Amino acid sequence: MNMQHEKVLILDFGSQYSRLIARRFRELNTYCEIVSSTSKLNEISSIDIKGVVLSGGPSSIYDTKRARI
Repeated sequence: MNMQHEKVLILDFGSQYSRLIARRFRELNTYCEIVSSTSKLNEISSIDIKGVVLSGGPSSIYDTKRARI
């Protein structure tokens, strides 16, 4: 039996909750992958995904060194 799970991508901007979010998705039988905010767009776009979660704290959105997509 070939079951396809939905896939969710977590784009990690330095949040302490990324792994907790991933665990909750996995408890719902949803494939989840955490990738760094410094990942290249062509690497991310090759993954067949249903949704994207942006995970980061308020200070990380102002950090110009981390936001490079």
